[in-house]
Amino acid sequence: MSDAAGRPAPRSLTAPAVALAAVGAATAYVAEVDPNHPGHYPTCPFLLLTGWWCPACGGLRCVHELTRGDLSAAVHDNVLVVASVVLATVFWARWTYRAARGRRSPVPGIPRRWTWGLIAALVAFTVLRNLPFGSFLAPPSVPLSGL
Repeated sequence: MSDAAGRPAPRSLTAPAVALAAVGAATAYVAEVDPNHPGHYPTCPFLLLTGWWCPACGGLRCVHELTRGDLSAAVHDNVLVVASVVLATVFWARWTYRAARGRRSPVPGIPRRWTWGLIAALVAFTVLRNLPFGSFLAPPSVPLSGL
């Protein structure tokens, strides 16, 4: 499809806008309802069953701290979530830019080596944050009902 001047017609920005609204609404809820106070969020099933922090444990508290502008507390709660927020923001900005320019924004398949590398990194992070010398990667201890 093209306009009168022969340029490609801009693609709809609906999908990036809907994604931003959904993430924004979820983030606003986490900003308002403090995960540090028990009773608002379910306990992580992995932590409940094993007693170990999973790679996402502390993620809600991390997002809550990010909405407060406390980067050091957010990194302490879950450094992987902070990195994921940065990557997701870059991905969303690129997606929106491409949509505004009328370019297709396919989500390419992830190469198998990247998939295995990500799995290995998540396992290593999980094991490290649960060992005594890696406790600096674990979120602050809270009662199981307050995760």
